[in-house]
Amino acid sequence: MATDSNASSNSGFFTKLRQRLNRGKSWLGADIGGLLGRKLDTEALEELEERLLLADVGVEATQWVVEAMQKRARSSDGDANTLLRDTVAELLSPLYEPLAIDPAARPFVILVVGVNGAGKTTSIAKLASRLRAAGLEVLLAAGDTFRAAAVEQLQEWGRRIDVPVIAQAPGADPAAVVHDALEAARSRGVDVVIADTAGRLHTAAGLMDELAKIRRIVARFDPAAPHETLLVLDASQGQNALAQAREFHAQAGVTGLVLTKLDGTAKGGIALAIARTLPVPVRFISLGEGFEDFGEFEPGEFATALTGAQPA
Repeated sequence: MATDSNASSNSGFFTKLRQRLNRGKSWLGADIGGLLGRKLDTEALEELEERLLLADVGVEATQWVVEAMQKRARSSDGDANTLLRDTVAELLSPLYEPLAIDPAARPFVILVVGVNGAGKTTSIAKLASRLRAAGLEVLLAAGDTFRAAAVEQLQEWGRRIDVPVIAQAPGADPAAVVHDALEAARSRGVDVVIADTAGRLHTAAGLMDELAKIRRIVARFDPAAPHETLLVLDASQGQNALAQAREFHAQAGVTGLVLTKLDGTAKGGIALAIARTLPVPVRFISLGEGFEDFGEFEPGEFATALTGAQPA
């Protein structure tokens, strides 16, 4: 059960979500009140479908939402925004599975993947800070040895949040860095290791092979590891983010997602597309640069923010 402090913090985070998602104008909620106030004729359905597609929801998820809305409209007296909120929340519900750190897995190994520019390194720092605040000993592995200044960037974050970083010189073998971090974690009794990996395009075969090598090294250290493989996705990338998710999942066995940049132009509909085509849990969402802008995903709150409806 959440403490009063945690409950207050979560409430503040979801208030920010409702304020920042698409910068105050709900892409689904605006002027939809009259859409279901009349018979769901062809024109009304086409209007709803268009709004969903423009919101990065994708064809399959759009069809599901439209059909589910029709069913709800026939059996409910709720207003249009409430119907849409409840439908979206239902679609998103399979994505709700908060990250759980198994205390028996020591160290618990989290591998973080994603393309450059998605907010991977910042997300690692925010997650590490969150875990440290929960009383866990955390160690970072600077496995992104290919990108200029990536190692230094992670080291600077480590200094800011008082979390040790295992690193080698730029250009070093990423798998070797991760191996050193795991050995250090075991000798120091660390609870969680978060391993950064080289930002890579999902179409770059060589870099994806390097990621597979890292996974093999981790598995030699602990056959059950990595215990979590987090994919960081830039939510403003729309359907391209979905393509990234599919390829990374196929290559790296992604177990959780972090959706970033939800405070700008991202419409958030990518979460619905993921729910229909690749139901990997969304562990965290990021609303900005601050540590307080990083929180757990909750389907009902997310649906409320997307649709502009009143909270359930």
